[in-house]
Amino acid sequence: PLSEWEIELAEHEGTPIAPDARRRTEQTESRSDNREFRDNRGPREQREPREPRNDNRDNRNNPPRNYNDQDAGNRNRNRNRRRRTPGGFRNTRDDGPQGADRYESNEMQESNEPINNDPIEVSGYLDLRDEGYGFLRVNGYLASQGDAYVSVRLTRQFNLRKGDHVTGMSRPAGRNEKNPGMLDIRTINGIDVEKMKPRPKFEDLTPLFPDEKLELSSASDPTNMTARIIDLISPIGKGQRGIIVSPPKAGKTTVMKTIATSIEKNYPEVKLIVLLIDERPEEVTDMRRTVKGEVVSSTFDRPSEEHTHVAELVIEKAKRMVEMGQDVVIILDGITRLSRAYNLAAPTTGRVMSGGIDAGALYPPKKFFGAARNIEEGGSLTILATALVETNSRMDDAIFEEFKGTGNMELRLDRKLAERRIYPAIDVDASSTRHEELLFNRQQLQMVWKLRRVLSGLAAEGSAAPGLELLIDRLKTFKNNDEFLAEIAKQPTS
Repeated sequence: PLSEWEIELAEHEGTPIAPDARRRTEQTESRSDNREFRDNRGPREQREPREPRNDNRDNRNNPPRNYNDQDAGNRNRNRNRRRRTPGGFRNTRDDGPQGADRYESNEMQESNEPINNDPIEVSGYLDLRDEGYGFLRVNGYLASQGDAYVSVRLTRQFNLRKGDHVTGMSRPAGRNEKNPGMLDIRTINGIDVEKMKPRPKFEDLTPLFPDEKLELSSASDPTNMTARIIDLISPIGKGQRGIIVSPPKAGKTTVMKTIATSIEKNYPEVKLIVLLIDERPEEVTDMRRTVKGEVVSSTFDRPSEEHTHVAELVIEKAKRMVEMGQDVVIILDGITRLSRAYNLAAPTTGRVMSGGIDAGALYPPKKFFGAARNIEEGGSLTILATALVETNSRMDDAIFEEFKGTGNMELRLDRKLAERRIYPAIDVDASSTRHEELLFNRQQLQMVWKLRRVLSGLAAEGSAAPGLELLIDRLKTFKNNDEFLAEIAKQPTS
């Protein structure tokens, strides 16, 4: 805007004034006059009443609205309510809890009970995330309210890995925290952190063929035909990757129990884990009462994400134990149900294979099954997994075909033998172990091959029953397999 002397000078010299400059000058004079009027007016009670505000932008077809009749307090109250958070408090600059959390904090502060902030000792298995932090599962392998949060600093400082059994001190959860927080680490996998040596990575260890046999039979129980037949037909070694192929109602669970109890009895130094995925609850109870070792389960009434989470944490735990030079045996029931769980839980890739299974859903269970190996540097991981066949499901058949060539030991059960009440219902001709020469001495190997030729000739007639019945009858007459093989050596070669 122009001043008064600028306007007078322009009029005296005849210089034209720009329209915008004149308009701004007039507006400034108008505001100046209004300011003088407001300064000189009297108190409110001496003035005339206000005229109603008529805003017809949103009220064109109705009479003018009179806002003077509305209480200003109502408008301010509504404005403040809009500014509030869902918890009922305004957003302030402090970092305290908001909403319901603040109510809980107030209740705790008003109570007379003292809050215990002393550190407590906790232990559990570390469930590490890809971001670097993790949680210490203190009640099994699933999430619980008492799980302790492990920061990225602690995982890097102590070189923690997923599946490590960690013991340390934790503090109670704060007002804005859901879980307690780990303060310090004391032991990792039973070893003091100060005495902990650098550990090799499981993927860097050298895998070998199994060369040390796990004998299931024992002289104290010569009537255990399942263990004696497996030792002859499909021997199991440390680091074996075996698959137990079974149709429904063929005695699969009984075979698993026999293998588990035999390993516990003959090799107490071996760490045994029985993993039951998508299993019936009563089967889980029966297995826990039969096996003294660790039984980890996720029943069929649980979501698929829980099945996969439990399996991943168990296999990572086993890897950490193998890195420490221990021998671990995992009996999985079963690989078919685990693959089904990954098919539901894993993100789809858009490539659907035969039977409706996603192509990407088979990678995690193959990674689980492929972890079984005999380690040259020491230690071994043995995995015996069950696979379902003859279930009238194309998906089950497709899963079995994918895993058929991945194992180095196969034990096949026959439903027809079970229907004839011939137990164990093992198809002797279809069961075998790759590189069995590493598990037998030279003389035993020759006798086993001789036995197989006889049983294969009987199975050529169209049924595995005659050969299995003959084998069971002959084994009953000897106290152990060595005496039986010695008797075979005396027989002339046909």
